[in-house]
Amino acid sequence: MSSSPDTLAFLLDQLGGLPALRTRRMFGEYCVYVDDKPAAFLCDDLLYVKPTEAGQALMNPPVWGRFYEKAKPYLLVTPDRWDDREWLRSLLLATADALPRPKPKAPPKAKPKSKAAKPKPKP
Repeated sequence: MSSSPDTLAFLLDQLGGLPALRTRRMFGEYCVYVDDKPAAFLCDDLLYVKPTEAGQALMNPPVWGRFYEKAKPYLLVTPDRWDDREWLRSLLLATADALPRPKPKAPPKAKPKSKAAKPKPKP
């Protein structure tokens, strides 16, 4: 089951104003980026926030969940907690602040030009 576009729209409305907030569709679900850092995933209409000490402190006691069986545990934020807009925004902002900056992508390597076989000069 994938997340509903209505759920995504509501979540983005609640998170509006966070720095560089964007989402990216992945495998029928969504990755939520804050300040160009992947801070959370929206899967099956549930929000899974990357675990950080700052996030755990704000979610005292933390609730854990996995968005698929073999995934590592993430902080689980169910839709009933999304109504507290300020808390939700502070959770994602604290999480993004605790995450490292993404490594810059290396520029693509130039393909070597193919050299056509040159006839050898005659002596």
